[in-house]
Amino acid sequence: MKRTQQGFTLIELMIVVAIIGILAAIAIPAYQDYTIRAKMSEVINVLTPAKASVSEYYISEGIMPADATAAGINTGTQGNYVSSMTYTRNSSANATITVTINNLDPAVDTKKVALTGVGSSSGVTWTCAPAASGGVEKKYLPASCRG
Repeated sequence: MKRTQQGFTLIELMIVVAIIGILAAIAIPAYQDYTIRAKMSEVINVLTPAKASVSEYYISEGIMPADATAAGINTGTQGNYVSSMTYTRNSSANATITVTINNLDPAVDTKKVALTGVGSSSGVTWTCAPAASGGVEKKYLPASCRG
């Protein structure tokens, strides 16, 4: 009686390893981008109190604050991933709050995210985007900031 061979051949095993390698080559970069985007949410959340302060000032005074002190913005290190925050009044109805990212990931460290507010009679409308100079790549921003 002839006994049949059981198990995988070397070719079958090589095909399985190749398929796993291809899947890993696709999945790992996508996962890394996802984890950076998840951490970037904290960076965006750090902007929330500053955004509220500027909006409140604009609603009560009718113009954007002259500087960070007038706006009540803490420009120092905040959160785990923000090394600094700057406030710039572009006009009486336009201002930008910019944060510099730090300790998040080498792909985005020292990059910047800007939150631009435009005042009108109904309040301040905010737009999140990469900073004009040294901005973070859009693919790393949360969906609310990609435009």
